[in-house]
Amino acid sequence: MSENTDVTPPAGGPQPEPLRFFGTTWVDHDQGYGLRRAGVAVGSLAAAAAGCLVLRFAYQGLAIADVGGFVNILVVAMFAICGAIAFRRTWEGYARRPDPTTEAQLRSLKAIGFVGSLLAYFFRSLTEAPGEKLRRGEYEQAVTQYERRRTSRTGNPASRKKAPRRR
Repeated sequence: MSENTDVTPPAGGPQPEPLRFFGTTWVDHDQGYGLRRAGVAVGSLAAAAAGCLVLRFAYQGLAIADVGGFVNILVVAMFAICGAIAFRRTWEGYARRPDPTTEAQLRSLKAIGFVGSLLAYFFRSLTEAPGEKLRRGEYEQAVTQYERRRTSRTGNPASRKKAPRRR
Protein backbone atom coordinates (compact mmCIF):
# COMPACT_ATOMS: atom_id res chain seq x y z
CA MET A 1 0.00 0.00 0.00
CA SER A 2 1.17 3.51 -0.62
CA GLU A 3 2.18 5.98 2.05
CA ASN A 4 -0.47 8.48 0.98
CA THR A 5 -3.47 7.72 3.17
CA ASP A 6 -5.38 10.89 2.26
CA VAL A 7 -6.73 9.78 -1.09
CA THR A 8 -10.06 11.58 -1.04
CA PRO A 9 -11.24 12.40 -4.55
CA PRO A 10 -10.81 16.03 -5.59
CA ALA A 11 -14.01 17.86 -6.56
CA GLY A 12 -14.65 17.25 -10.24
CA GLY A 13 -11.60 14.98 -10.45
CA PRO A 14 -11.22 11.27 -11.03
CA GLN A 15 -13.45 8.96 -9.03
CA PRO A 16 -12.29 5.65 -7.53
CA GLU A 17 -13.42 2.48 -9.26
CA PRO A 18 -15.66 0.40 -6.99
CA LEU A 19 -14.65 -3.14 -6.05
CA ARG A 20 -17.10 -6.03 -5.73
CA PHE A 21 -18.37 -6.32 -2.12
CA PHE A 22 -16.41 -3.18 -1.12
CA GLY A 23 -17.69 -0.35 -3.28
CA THR A 24 -15.32 2.56 -2.74
CA THR A 25 -14.66 1.84 0.95
CA TRP A 26 -11.19 0.60 -0.03
CA VAL A 27 -10.05 4.19 -0.63
CA ASP A 28 -10.08 5.28 3.02
CA HIS A 29 -10.69 1.85 4.65
CA ASP A 30 -13.90 3.14 6.22
CA GLN A 31 -17.52 2.01 6.60
CA GLY A 32 -16.76 -1.48 7.86
CA TYR A 33 -13.91 -2.24 5.44
CA GLY A 34 -12.24 -4.65 7.89
CA LEU A 35 -15.47 -6.55 8.54
CA ARG A 36 -16.17 -6.75 4.82
CA ARG A 37 -12.70 -8.17 4.21
CA ALA A 38 -13.19 -10.76 6.93
CA GLY A 39 -16.62 -11.64 5.55
CA VAL A 40 -15.27 -11.99 2.02
CA ALA A 41 -12.45 -14.23 3.27
CA VAL A 42 -14.80 -16.48 5.20
CA GLY A 43 -17.35 -16.52 2.37
CA SER A 44 -14.84 -17.42 -0.33
CA LEU A 45 -13.32 -20.17 1.81
CA ALA A 46 -16.80 -21.58 2.57
CA ALA A 47 -17.70 -21.45 -1.13
CA ALA A 48 -14.46 -23.27 -2.01
CA ALA A 49 -15.23 -25.95 0.60
CA ALA A 50 -18.77 -26.33 -0.77
CA GLY A 51 -17.33 -26.59 -4.29
CA CYS A 52 -14.98 -29.35 -3.18
CA LEU A 53 -17.93 -31.18 -1.65
CA VAL A 54 -19.85 -30.94 -4.94
CA LEU A 55 -16.81 -32.22 -6.84
CA ARG A 56 -16.57 -35.14 -4.41
CA PHE A 57 -20.20 -36.04 -5.11
CA ALA A 58 -19.45 -35.91 -8.83
CA TYR A 59 -16.48 -38.21 -8.35
CA GLN A 60 -18.61 -40.61 -6.31
CA GLY A 61 -21.12 -40.60 -9.15
CA LEU A 62 -18.37 -41.66 -11.52
CA ALA A 63 -17.37 -44.42 -9.11
CA ILE A 64 -20.96 -45.66 -8.89
CA ALA A 65 -21.24 -45.61 -12.68
CA ASP A 66 -18.08 -47.73 -12.80
CA VAL A 67 -16.62 -45.80 -15.76
CA GLY A 68 -13.14 -47.13 -15.16
CA GLY A 69 -9.89 -45.99 -13.63
CA PHE A 70 -8.69 -44.09 -16.69
CA VAL A 71 -11.73 -41.80 -16.77
CA ASN A 72 -11.48 -41.23 -13.02
CA ILE A 73 -7.84 -40.18 -13.39
CA LEU A 74 -8.72 -37.90 -16.31
CA VAL A 75 -11.47 -36.17 -14.35
CA VAL A 76 -9.29 -35.64 -11.29
CA ALA A 77 -6.40 -34.37 -13.43
CA MET A 78 -8.73 -32.03 -15.35
CA PHE A 79 -10.09 -30.43 -12.18
CA ALA A 80 -6.61 -30.19 -10.64
CA ILE A 81 -5.02 -28.60 -13.71
CA CYS A 82 -7.95 -26.26 -14.36
CA GLY A 83 -7.99 -25.28 -10.68
CA ALA A 84 -4.27 -24.48 -10.72
CA ILE A 85 -4.59 -22.42 -13.91
CA ALA A 86 -7.65 -20.60 -12.55
CA PHE A 87 -5.79 -19.81 -9.32
CA ARG A 88 -2.80 -18.42 -11.21
CA ARG A 89 -4.86 -16.34 -13.64
CA THR A 90 -7.03 -14.94 -10.84
CA TRP A 91 -3.99 -14.13 -8.70
CA GLU A 92 -2.25 -12.37 -11.61
CA GLY A 93 -5.44 -10.40 -12.27
CA TYR A 94 -4.95 -8.66 -8.93
CA ALA A 95 -1.54 -7.32 -9.96
CA ARG A 96 -2.29 -6.12 -13.50
CA ARG A 97 -5.30 -5.71 -15.73
CA PRO A 98 -5.93 -8.92 -17.66
CA ASP A 99 -6.31 -8.90 -21.45
CA PRO A 100 -10.07 -9.08 -22.19
CA THR A 101 -9.67 -11.44 -25.17
CA THR A 102 -7.52 -13.87 -23.20
CA GLU A 103 -9.96 -13.75 -20.30
CA ALA A 104 -12.85 -14.51 -22.65
CA GLN A 105 -10.96 -17.49 -24.05
CA LEU A 106 -10.18 -18.83 -20.57
CA ARG A 107 -13.65 -18.27 -19.11
CA SER A 108 -14.70 -21.92 -19.45
CA LEU A 109 -11.40 -23.15 -18.03
CA LYS A 110 -11.81 -20.84 -15.04
CA ALA A 111 -15.38 -22.09 -14.59
CA ILE A 112 -14.14 -25.68 -14.40
CA GLY A 113 -11.37 -24.66 -11.97
CA PHE A 114 -13.65 -22.44 -9.89
CA VAL A 115 -12.19 -23.77 -6.64
CA GLY A 116 -8.80 -22.33 -7.61
CA SER A 117 -10.35 -18.91 -8.27
CA LEU A 118 -12.15 -18.98 -4.93
CA LEU A 119 -8.95 -19.90 -3.12
CA ALA A 120 -7.06 -17.07 -4.83
CA TYR A 121 -9.82 -14.69 -3.73
CA PHE A 122 -9.56 -16.03 -0.17
CA PHE A 123 -5.78 -15.66 0.07
CA ARG A 124 -5.82 -12.15 -1.42
CA SER A 125 -8.58 -11.03 0.93
CA LEU A 126 -6.34 -11.90 3.90
CA THR A 127 -4.05 -8.97 3.02
CA GLU A 128 -6.29 -6.53 1.12
CA ALA A 129 -9.53 -6.24 -0.79
CA PRO A 130 -8.94 -8.33 -3.92
CA GLY A 131 -7.80 -5.90 -6.62
CA GLU A 132 -7.24 -3.01 -4.19
CA LYS A 133 -3.52 -2.59 -4.84
CA LEU A 134 -4.02 -2.37 -8.60
CA ARG A 135 -6.96 0.03 -8.36
CA ARG A 136 -5.21 2.17 -5.71
CA GLY A 137 -2.17 2.60 -7.93
CA GLU A 138 -4.33 3.55 -10.92
CA TYR A 139 -6.44 5.92 -8.82
CA GLU A 140 -3.47 7.68 -7.20
CA GLN A 141 -1.87 8.09 -10.62
CA ALA A 142 -5.10 9.58 -11.99
CA VAL A 143 -5.37 12.00 -9.04
CA THR A 144 -1.74 13.05 -9.47
CA GLN A 145 -2.22 13.66 -13.20
CA TYR A 146 -5.44 15.57 -12.51
CA GLU A 147 -3.73 17.81 -9.94
CA ARG A 148 -0.78 18.39 -12.28
CA ARG A 149 -3.08 19.38 -15.14
CA ARG A 150 -5.17 21.54 -12.85
CA THR A 151 -2.23 23.51 -11.45
CA SER A 152 -0.64 24.00 -14.86
CA ARG A 153 -3.84 25.56 -16.23
CA THR A 154 -4.43 28.17 -13.53
CA GLY A 155 -5.27 31.63 -14.73
CA ASN A 156 -6.94 32.96 -17.83
CA PRO A 157 -4.64 32.54 -20.85
CA ALA A 158 -6.24 35.55 -22.59
CA SER A 159 -5.16 37.90 -19.82
CA ARG A 160 -1.50 36.92 -19.97
CA LYS A 161 0.95 39.42 -21.32
CA LYS A 162 2.32 38.50 -24.67
CA ALA A 163 6.06 38.26 -24.94
CA PRO A 164 7.65 40.58 -27.52
CA ARG A 165 8.58 38.86 -30.73
CA ARG A 166 12.22 38.50 -31.59
CA ARG A 167 13.34 38.89 -35.15
